[in-house]
Amino acid sequence: MNKFSALLRSLRIRSWTKNLFVFAGILFASLWNDPEALGITALGAFGFCLLSSSVYLINDIIDRKRDINHPEKKDRPIASGALSVRAAAAAAALLATSVIFVSWVLAPTYALVLSIYFAMQLCYSFKLKHVVILDVLIIATGFVLRAIAGVTLAMDAGYNQVSISYWLIVCTFFLAVFLAFAKRRSEVISLGKDAADHRKILEEYSIPLLDEMMGIATAASIIGYSIYTVSERTLELVSTKLWMTIPFVTYGVFRYLYLIHIKGHGGSPDRLLLQDKPLLINILLWVVTVALALTLYPGTATLQL
Repeated sequence: MNKFSALLRSLRIRSWTKNLFVFAGILFASLWNDPEALGITALGAFGFCLLSSSVYLINDIIDRKRDINHPEKKDRPIASGALSVRAAAAAAALLATSVIFVSWVLAPTYALVLSIYFAMQLCYSFKLKHVVILDVLIIATGFVLRAIAGVTLAMDAGYNQVSISYWLIVCTFFLAVFLAFAKRRSEVISLGKDAADHRKILEEYSIPLLDEMMGIATAASIIGYSIYTVSERTLELVSTKLWMTIPFVTYGVFRYLYLIHIKGHGGSPDRLLLQDKPLLINILLWVVTVALALTLYPGTATLQL
């Protein structure tokens, strides 16, 4: 493996699917078919992708000695020695400084969210990932910041009608909490008695505790999304029929639980998203249904204009 290939692997391009949350703002503001808004958001999402890749590099540098003991992570370029620490650090610094600098020049509000995300991830990589429960909440907050970043991008570009409700933030947060606890559960099971040798925080978690916290997060995410779709604000500003998407969200969460408990997955949400066909089809159907609800049944306030 040459250095360039090793660097590309370390960027974890497959994990860029997490940054689709950046599109939440324009999706629920009925701007998904606006080429300019879509292009601006796509550029912002790409910036988030590059910044998150710099975080992956930093995290892999810090964890390289522990990753050697992991059955899968030992093959990561930095842990295996295919990519030097110096080269990885230089790439991380270049990506982070470039993205943040350009963002502050072009979209200051978006850049503020981006900077908060990066600072939070640095705190996570160096310290907070070793604090029980807080480690998962930091991961979940990162997804919320992605959604907020998409809104600020549109606002910086002059789309003042774009906003994101508190309910949607709550849904994003609890869904991310669910995914993060599922990943911890997978790590505890796959690593067994050696779990603490790879990640010390794993000795603070047990399967029954993780299952209970996942159950709470599951209920909160489904109920939160359901309330969001029928809230007065959504009916006025978004769509009167967004509640039709509730079954897809419910199926998606339950399908993920099935894959965790029956199939033994859950360690890599992005991998499941791309490999599990029923889950992928369900997400596509959710997107189509949201688009139809926004187009055919717009909010009552929109209808009055």
